[in-house]
Amino acid sequence: MEAQSSSGLLLSRKRRRESFNREAEEGERLGKTPRCTVGLKHPAPFADELVPADKPYERVNMEEAKRGTPPERPVRVYADGIFDVFHSGHARALMQAKCLFPNTHLIVGVCSDDLTHEYKGFTVMNEDERYDAIIHCRYVDEVVRNAPWTLSPEFLAKHRIDFVAHDDIPYSSAGSDDVYRHIKEAGMFAPTQRTEGISTSDIITRIVRDYDVYVRRNLQRGYTAKELNVSFINEKKYHLQERVDKVKRKVRDVEEKSKEFVQKVEEKSIDLIQKWEEKSREFIGNFLQMFGPEGALKHMLKEGKGRMLQAISPRQSPNGSPAREERSPSPTFRLPFFTKTSPPPHHSGARGYLISEDDDEDDGN
Repeated sequence: MEAQSSSGLLLSRKRRRESFNREAEEGERLGKTPRCTVGLKHPAPFADELVPADKPYERVNMEEAKRGTPPERPVRVYADGIFDVFHSGHARALMQAKCLFPNTHLIVGVCSDDLTHEYKGFTVMNEDERYDAIIHCRYVDEVVRNAPWTLSPEFLAKHRIDFVAHDDIPYSSAGSDDVYRHIKEAGMFAPTQRTEGISTSDIITRIVRDYDVYVRRNLQRGYTAKELNVSFINEKKYHLQERVDKVKRKVRDVEEKSKEFVQKVEEKSIDLIQKWEEKSREFIGNFLQMFGPEGALKHMLKEGKGRMLQAISPRQSPNGSPAREERSPSPTFRLPFFTKTSPPPHHSGARGYLISEDDDEDDGN
């Protein structure tokens, strides 16, 4: 399967290259430069720089265009406008015009400064800048400079236009309630959708609304008051406002840093209080264990008192000990210088010379 898919991909690429080569050859014969707008490397050419085609022009209808035309005969779609301050809304409109049909050659007409100032008003970008912006749009195949305000049949035939692309909202200008009415009646109108939320007028409105901000920014970037058409007093005012804003930013930064510092101090104080409470509870618990009513100190004192009393009072003899009379007689010892023949001397109140262990004990007592 993978081999078949890779071979099919190679064949499709080969057919694509062959079709591109055929288009290039046909374009050389017609005097037009066919272009593939995917991954462009060069800007779109101007119409007045191309060689007009000698082949007679026959316009295609809507069904033929939607069904698809041969590669050598693309559907030529024309879209015009001022394209001042080129933005994504312009690009989306041109993308829709390019994608109207399977094979489309998009021609974009850009009105000149004189015509725009006469019918619409002053522009931000001049005509050369607007031309240059359009030729670098990837969807554009050809650009018409100094495009007319109202499309005439001669103009449509000259540029071999099949359809005109524009949003369907009636565009009132040049004494007409809709400058595209005759195009719609001829069946050559192809509607596109506007991109809501963005337009040149909206961008200009933002600039006017924030005029002071942009003037101060450009003065700060090095533009002179003369280049910005700002008076001397206003220039000093903007510089003063810039200094005041810098002071405000510094004060704001200090406030934020002080808030962060206070928050950190509060967090640390809370941690310290919690640790102090834990240590105090531990200290109180240990104190109660030592000095409380049933603490270790009381037991120690009781034990010490008992030991002192036991040391002071003598121990009583056990009840089962034998009496003195019942004790066995101690062995008798004789002095060496006394014999049996010599009777012991008799003295009144004197003891005999026979000494026993009991007598020793008595003498010791």
